[in-house]
Amino acid sequence: MAEKSIENKVAIVTGGTRGIGRAIAGRLLDEGVRVAVCGTRQKSVDDAVEDLSGRDLSRKGRVFGMVADVSRLENVREFIGAVQQKFGAIHILINNAGSGTFASVAELMPEVWEKTIALNLTGAYYCCHEIMPIFKQAGGGDVVNIGSLAGVSAFAGGACYNASKFGLVGFSEAMMLDHRDDGVRVSLVMPGSVDTEFGGQADSEAAGRPRSKSEWKIAPGDIADIVVCMLRMPGRTTVSRVDIRPSRPPRKT
Repeated sequence: MAEKSIENKVAIVTGGTRGIGRAIAGRLLDEGVRVAVCGTRQKSVDDAVEDLSGRDLSRKGRVFGMVADVSRLENVREFIGAVQQKFGAIHILINNAGSGTFASVAELMPEVWEKTIALNLTGAYYCCHEIMPIFKQAGGGDVVNIGSLAGVSAFAGGACYNASKFGLVGFSEAMMLDHRDDGVRVSLVMPGSVDTEFGGQADSEAAGRPRSKSEWKIAPGDIADIVVCMLRMPGRTTVSRVDIRPSRPPRKT
């Protein structure tokens, strides 16, 4: 198979300061891609840029980080503009930023609902909306949205998270149909349980309780490998959706 080269391309990874996003950013750098990450805290952005740059001199200057909340349109515009100014082009958009709060509908506070939908769904729309003129002018580009199996399988306590991820599935599939003739490939990655700080485990660490490692879960690097495979597919082919599951999750008792 003649793979598409992504060397020297420019990629944006939202929520790229930790977890899946950070793993994707690192893997793209391994492929020779120039990478821009964003997060909501300056320290996390600085730490990620330092870690991603590492001791490899070839990576110096190929990593850019900026504080940006993708649920705010003005932040998205500023971030994308800064990436263009830094690297001169953008070829790849990875919509990874997201959060999850879990509660029944009766217990779910309206402000939590609004914040989750704004980040997980509206944020992806903002980024795609602002990147499309750039992709159209360039004759194409790649969008990879990081969703979840929660986007096709509801669970108790997941009304807010499920709604945001179900919405991302529909958004991704419609955008793929809208812009395939513009040379834009839109892909959706839907992982199951991934071994990250997602889902409140970061709060446990902050409280002094160590985060438990679950070897049965998907590693963030596994998701990153799949994203790179999708991007390297020949231009004639779009991997529109991939479900990723742990091979051997704990048996239900």
